Amino acid sequence: MSIFNNKPEGGLMDVIRCDEQEYLVWKWSPTGIVNTTNKENAIRYGSSIRVKDGELAVFFYKQNNGTIQDFIIGPHDQTIKTANFPILTGIVGAAFGGKSPFQAEIYYINLAGNIQIRFGIPYFDVFDQRFPDLGVPCAVRGTLTFNITDYRNFIKLNRLINFSLEDFRKQIQDVTSRKIKQIVINIPGDTGIPAMQMERKISEINDYVKPMLSSILSDDFGVNLKRLDIGAIELDKEHPHYQQLKKSTVDQQTKFIDVSTDIQLEGMRLQVEQNNLAAFTVNKQADVAKTAAESLGKLGGSGTTVDGGFNAAGLVAGAMVGGAVGGGLGQMIGNTMHGFNQSQQTPPPPPIVVYMIYNDGKQSGPFNLQQLQVMVQNGQLNKETIVWKQGMSNWDQAGNVAELSFILGSVTPPPPPINK
Repeated sequence: MSIFNNKPEGGLMDVIRCDEQEYLVWKWSPTGIVNTTNKENAIRYGSSIRVKDGELAVFFYKQNNGTIQDFIIGPHDQTIKTANFPILTGIVGAAFGGKSPFQAEIYYINLAGNIQIRFGIPYFDVFDQRFPDLGVPCAVRGTLTFNITDYRNFIKLNRLINFSLEDFRKQIQDVTSRKIKQIVINIPGDTGIPAMQMERKISEINDYVKPMLSSILSDDFGVNLKRLDIGAIELDKEHPHYQQLKKSTVDQQTKFIDVSTDIQLEGMRLQVEQNNLAAFTVNKQADVAKTAAESLGKLGGSGTTVDGGFNAAGLVAGAMVGGAVGGGLGQMIGNTMHGFNQSQQTPPPPPIVVYMIYNDGKQSGPFNLQQLQVMVQNGQLNKETIVWKQGMSNWDQAGNVAELSFILGSVTPPPPPINK
């Protein structure tokens, strides 16, 4: 703005400054009316230039070798003359022979302001990896906030003359909406997050999308993405594909739980049988020994003859047979007891490790490691899932449990794209 706004050729005491409240790029002119005539861009010695903190003033002036740019970063407040304004010394000396006024376009760029854009992407289909034929309508809403940090890159990529903040917002909104849609469509395949869980994984999806969106805004528009806030990912729950996918997922989960329970019960049964096997063997061998002893008694008889006389041969035979059988029986029982003692000295098998899972406010389990591995493959368990087992002092994320690292790392990545 100028003190003497009635001087279209530049006033003797122009004050070059920006008083706009909300702007990204603003062009200064002495009359307050922006155009590109030489008279409008005439700047005289004695004028002062003021650049507030968080602002950048850009001077564009033409010389024989093309358009030159000079930059003044605020805070700055100084009167324009060659003695104390070294940036313009070369301009006046080389191009204008030290005379005033000289020609320059001056733009102010807001380096401190944050520009926020809301976006809303209407329903588009997303596909779960397990059911690739069931497209479920999905809508995304949120905001993004950007500012300017690399002003040279921004000036290089954008025309400052006739710059419109609303047009600039619209361009960024169109590009980012298309990119977010493209990324979200591929979320189930690229990250392993099932379509049915996307609404509950907004924070994780937000962190996944932001780096890719930040690269686009920097490369195409010269701005810095400060924040990306995906506020909602909505699935059309009335759509028949959603209903079918939900039913299929519930059925699959029910079958998985039934199979897991059967496996766990069978393991417990086998464990009990193994622990009781040695005692069962001793009992059976004791029955055999008892039967053998009774047979020996009958075989040896009483050692008398039919008429009541002494039967030495019968006693000798009974003793011999009894000794032989008794010795064998003793050895058999000794071997059995030795084996039993050995089984008692053998350390018990390692306990079956099981974990409880806390998800969506509900506790489920217990699940053994094989069951957890299946859950990882089905997208029902990841590094953020809260788990607990006997011996842990508190619940914790699965990614922090060393024992589960090999399971969490066992998810097969998607195949590489086919080059056509």
